[in-house]
Amino acid sequence: MYPAAMSDAAAPRHVLYVEDDRINIVLMEEVFRLMPGWTLHIAETGAQAMEMLPKVMPTLVLMDMNLPDMNGLQLMGLVKADPRLAGLRCVALSADVMDDQRQRARAAGFQDYWLKPIDVRQLRLALERM
Repeated sequence: MYPAAMSDAAAPRHVLYVEDDRINIVLMEEVFRLMPGWTLHIAETGAQAMEMLPKVMPTLVLMDMNLPDMNGLQLMGLVKADPRLAGLRCVALSADVMDDQRQRARAAGFQDYWLKPIDVRQLRLALERM
């Protein structure tokens, strides 16, 4: 867990970043250092994510589509099957630019599909809109 600085006006908000690539994790940690009011949590596998989700109940889940123990579609299936996680906002992250992959992700329940490498500006704007 990586706590970002808190502003007095905002309630704490949490992001679960499901990612196994250390470089991507470090980048995201740096982004969240500059995001007041947000706390970043890291899960490196789908199983870790499923353990953390009901405890953290994040405002947003950023989910890599290729994890060591399952893919993002499988993980989203587990999320959707857990009634405690109803309404969870999830964004798929992948380097796969194929339209069919994006369509499968949307059909599985992802609200959005962002390409890697992550566009830090896009991420910051999305968080500010929440």
